[in-house]
Amino acid sequence: MDRRRFLKVLLGAGGTLIVGIPARAAWAAPTPLPLALLGDTWTRLNAFVSIEPNGRTLIGAPAPEIGQGVRTALPRIIADELDADWTRVEVLALPLGVEDRDNGEPRWTYGAQHAGGSRNIAAAWRDLRGIGAAARWLLRHAAAQRWNLPAAHLTTRAGWVIAPDGRRLDYGELAAAAAQLQLPDGGVPPKTAAEYTLIGQPAGDVDARAIVSGRQLYASDQYWGDGYVAVIARCPYADGELEHLDDSAARAVEGVEKVVTIGARTTLGAIGNVPLAPGVAVLAHDTWAALKGRAQLALRWRARHGGSATTGALAQQAVTLLKGAPSTRVLTRGDIAKALHGAARRIEAEYHVPFVAHACMEPMHCLAHVSNEHAHLIAPTQEPRAALEVVRKLTKLDPGNILIELPRIGGGYGRRLDNDYVAEAVLLAQAAGKPIKLMWMREDDMTHDVYRPFGLHRLVAGVDRKHRITAWQHHLASTSRLWHRDTPVEQLWQSEMQPDAWPANVLPTVDLAWYALDFPLWRGAWRAPSHVSNVFAIESFLDEIAHATRQDPLKLRLALLEPARQIPTAHGALDTARLANVLQQAAKAIGWGTRAPAGHGRGLACAFSAGGYCAHAFEVSLRGGGVQFHRALAVVDVGRVINPLGLEAQIAGGTLDALSTALKLEITVEHGTVRQQNFPDYPIARRDELPRAVEVLPVASSATPVGAEDLAVPGAAPALANAIFAASGKRLRRMPFMHELARMG
Repeated sequence: MDRRRFLKVLLGAGGTLIVGIPARAAWAAPTPLPLALLGDTWTRLNAFVSIEPNGRTLIGAPAPEIGQGVRTALPRIIADELDADWTRVEVLALPLGVEDRDNGEPRWTYGAQHAGGSRNIAAAWRDLRGIGAAARWLLRHAAAQRWNLPAAHLTTRAGWVIAPDGRRLDYGELAAAAAQLQLPDGGVPPKTAAEYTLIGQPAGDVDARAIVSGRQLYASDQYWGDGYVAVIARCPYADGELEHLDDSAARAVEGVEKVVTIGARTTLGAIGNVPLAPGVAVLAHDTWAALKGRAQLALRWRARHGGSATTGALAQQAVTLLKGAPSTRVLTRGDIAKALHGAARRIEAEYHVPFVAHACMEPMHCLAHVSNEHAHLIAPTQEPRAALEVVRKLTKLDPGNILIELPRIGGGYGRRLDNDYVAEAVLLAQAAGKPIKLMWMREDDMTHDVYRPFGLHRLVAGVDRKHRITAWQHHLASTSRLWHRDTPVEQLWQSEMQPDAWPANVLPTVDLAWYALDFPLWRGAWRAPSHVSNVFAIESFLDEIAHATRQDPLKLRLALLEPARQIPTAHGALDTARLANVLQQAAKAIGWGTRAPAGHGRGLACAFSAGGYCAHAFEVSLRGGGVQFHRALAVVDVGRVINPLGLEAQIAGGTLDALSTALKLEITVEHGTVRQQNFPDYPIARRDELPRAVEVLPVASSATPVGAEDLAVPGAAPALANAIFAASGKRLRRMPFMHELARMG
């Protein structure tokens, strides 16, 4: 955001100081859909900070909260610059901030309200510090006027302005006077790092008490009293259509009001990123009646294409494709054929990555109320701007007449970047003429996900007589997650490979190529998209090279990272010294280089993702067809840490999720339909199958902070595979690992 836009001040009702972003024009009239929680004054200014006369401080949290901790971390950045008393701060979830431009296009008043790619903290760091610093400047200068003292002689601490002689004024006492002041044109400088009091200190999640006491409201908990609950029977085929419908028995169910047909993908495909599944919706007064009505539908579906598709055949197709010419040459540097031919040793391996589901604890839901003038949604979405565009396309409403509330979300992992469920809710609200609460059941969520792509990686390396890697070939056959998003064929590889990823970006001769696999199953972003699959293959293969050449896997990686340098990538500059540092610290912490107990094996892996650095190290043994974890740790470098407790939660949680997925999870397709229906078919790992604890070791840093929601996911699976090899001598190249582990006994 432009600094001059958000440094605006308003005197609210009852002497409240409000600092935020102006509406269409300075002090515009209230928007037509005010949020009662925020009060009328907040509709006149898109506020980030509001200080009331009683000293209570309200701080708005703009980013969707999916468990990544931004509703705590982002307000603490403001609160630190403000020198607020955190115990008197109330954090409020802000709706999508949108205003109409003169041309009817949206203007985003809260900046990038997005949850994905670990970008929130990095994107907001500068702006939020500026907002907090501006509010503190106003309060200090208001106190200076009252005491007739130079503002430079005053200090602030925990919600007070303090004079040199010890006199103090509560922020609430100064709010009204502060709101009358003008901010300096040159801006207000933020604190120095030495002055931070909240940034870098551990804080519990602001919603934790509400969550553990059952008072936290998710979208699925909310109702509009005069509306309908809707459930949908969706076509089980990724590319199918409704062939027959008899809804007479469903309409006869007590409480059922309407049965609505949702059209084929060909007519609705342009609404959002993921075309809607053809379906039949049952609208009723309550969920139970809607489900009973859905069960009474007489339906017959027809697959237009891919009705006989299976994941087994897909795997065979990948093997065949990799023997031919690629769809895209992603990167060619040097003469790979010559380098491999002249190498002293040639090493190769293949790695299989299956489809997986997101399996969010809260399935997809959405509440929608649509009229000719307004639309009001309660939407658990990671991409509210895209949700707004979905609503605009369906309703033709101006952006300023669309309110999208963003409740806390019960898990996202990339699934809620796609807004197919939002489109369904809006369509049904239009058809019903009443508010709609759309409910997805677990089976709907599991069988109509946008799955992590399937991939078969084939890696070949050439090494010289000094065991240095002289040639690197990485060929990938995968189902691009961009194939159904109007992406040109020549660009489909971009969701699957990174031509500037480590270690290809430090090697002299490189051949990266992608092979397009066609399969009738919708795909989407899944935790650290593409990194998670590529890092598994690459970090496993580096260990194989080390073993084949009798090198220490750690030393091999460190040699590749020398000398220390900055390497530009699409995900920020890779600092090889920082990546080497997390590797060395993880190795030291796990006892690398010392003898492991009999039957134990140690493995490590590293990843660079979204500007952050992470190295995993595990010590494991094999027992009863499974893995026993003796130690699990992750060393992370995310720059300056905003909330150490939140960082620990993200890294531990990401590690456990990645291990569960690597060990046990897979989506398979038979006869064109997904076989897994619910958790009995998709067995999330239990507590005794995972580490008792994940030790999270943050690196102290003054670098610009970055997020960590996905940082721990890519490196966990290869570190585990490498540890299992060290313990057993068996390479695991195919996920999920449970099948091979069972054979190993």
